[in-house]
Amino acid sequence: MFNIAKVLADIEADSDQNIDLLADLLKIKSISTIPDYADECYRAAVWLKAFLDSFGMDAIIYESEGHPIVFSNYQTSRPEAKTILFYGHYDVQPVDPVSLWDSDPFDPVLSSIDNEPCIIARGASDDKGQLLTFLIALKYIKDEAGELPFCLKIILEGEEECGSKTLPIFLEDYKDKLSADIAYVCDTGMWDKDTPAITRSLRGLLSEEFKIIGPDRDLHSGEFGGVAWNPIRIITKILSDVYDDEGKVTIPNFYDGVNEVNESIINSWEKLSFNEAEYLSKIGQKSSSGETGRSIFEKTWSRPTFEINGIFGGYTDEGTKTVIPSEANAKITCRLVGNQNPEKILENIHKYIKSSLPDGVQVIFDGADHCRAIEFDTDSYYFQSASEAIEEEWGVSPVFTGGGGSIPVVEAFKTLLNMDTVLIGFALDDDRIHSPNEKYNISSYVKGIKTWARVIAKYQ
Repeated sequence: MFNIAKVLADIEADSDQNIDLLADLLKIKSISTIPDYADECYRAAVWLKAFLDSFGMDAIIYESEGHPIVFSNYQTSRPEAKTILFYGHYDVQPVDPVSLWDSDPFDPVLSSIDNEPCIIARGASDDKGQLLTFLIALKYIKDEAGELPFCLKIILEGEEECGSKTLPIFLEDYKDKLSADIAYVCDTGMWDKDTPAITRSLRGLLSEEFKIIGPDRDLHSGEFGGVAWNPIRIITKILSDVYDDEGKVTIPNFYDGVNEVNESIINSWEKLSFNEAEYLSKIGQKSSSGETGRSIFEKTWSRPTFEINGIFGGYTDEGTKTVIPSEANAKITCRLVGNQNPEKILENIHKYIKSSLPDGVQVIFDGADHCRAIEFDTDSYYFQSASEAIEEEWGVSPVFTGGGGSIPVVEAFKTLLNMDTVLIGFALDDDRIHSPNEKYNISSYVKGIKTWARVIAKYQ
C-alpha cells in the first residue's frame, strides 16, 4: 500500500524537475522517417532505458531491422496481482518547414499561449510528453511503495510515425511474454483543456483501388462517341450511386455489424460544448454530409463511411483532346465501426461494381488492405476505475469519445494478444501535432502525471 496523497503532493512539488526531464528527452532528434536520424532514435531508446532502470524497471533494448523498441517486464511480489501493458512511442515527425518554427524544434522553450503555460518542441505532445506522464507516475509510486501494485509490461517503440515495421516482429517474438489483463495507451487527447476523455472506439479502415477498362485503346470521340462505353462515365455512375438521398451507403449488407451507440454515451456527447456551424466553417463548409439525422459526433465516432479518394483517367493536360479513354481509375476507402467484417464488405463492394458494368466492360481490383474497428466495453472495471481516477484529478467525469481514425497497435493488441486497451491522453486540438511550434500544456503534463498515479492507485 502507498499513500496516494503524498505521491500527488510530491509530483506537484517536483513540477519544475519533471519539466526539465521532459526537456532533456525533447532535445533528442528522434525523427524515425529520415534515415540520417537513426542514431538519434537509438539515443532516445537508450535515454528511456536508463530512466526506467533508474527506478528498478530493468528495461532492455530490442533491436531488429528498424529503430529499437524499449521493453520492460516487471513482476511484483503481490499475490493475485493484475498484469497491465503500457504502450508509447518516442519517435517524432520531421520538422519541415523549419522556417515556420519560432524557435529551434529540438531546443525546448517554455512559453504561454492563450494564458496557458506550455513547452514548445517537436514531440512535446506526440508522444514524448504523453508517455512520460505514465513513466514518471510509475517512478513516484515505486519510490513511495517499494514496488508496483501490478505486474507491468512496457513497450516504447521508435517507428510509430513511419509504419511500425518492427513492432509486429517484436510482438511475435515476445508473444509469450506479453500476456496482460489490459493495455493502456497514452497517445490520444482531451475534449478541451478542462474536459478529459477516454477513447471508447476506433474506426477500422478498408482501402481498395480499381480500374474500369472499356475499349481496347483510346478512341476518337467523333468517330465513336455515343457508341463506345466511356469508362469515366461508368466509374462516376457507379460511385455516385454508392450513397442514397439520405446519405446511407447502398452496397448490400454494408451495415451488417453496425450497432447503435448506448443512449447514455449519446447523451454525454450532447452535453459537450460544441458549435456545429463554427466547426464546419473552419473547413470551409456550411453543411455536413453523411447520414441524415445523425450528429457530427455520431458520423465521425460511430458510423461507417465510404469515401472516394481519387478518380483519374483520360486526358488531363492543358487544352482539349477529343478522346474516349480506354480506362478510368478510382481509389476508395471505408471507415469501419463495430463488428463490420472488412473481408465481407470488400467482397460486396466487388460484387456491386461488377454488377454495375455493361457487357464487355472489365474491372481490375488492386491494392486492397484493411484493419477491423475496435470497440470497448466502457462498463468494464478497467474503464470505470480509470474514469473514477480521472474525475478525482480533473473534477469532472471524462467523456467517452470515439476515434474517427485507426491506431494499428490497438488492433494488434486485440487481434494478436486478445487484449482490450484503455486510451487515455492529455493532448489538445491546438497542440499543433505534426506541425511547426508543437506544444504541450504544462497543465496537461503535470495533471497527466497525477492522473496516472491515481489510475495506478486503483490497483492497490
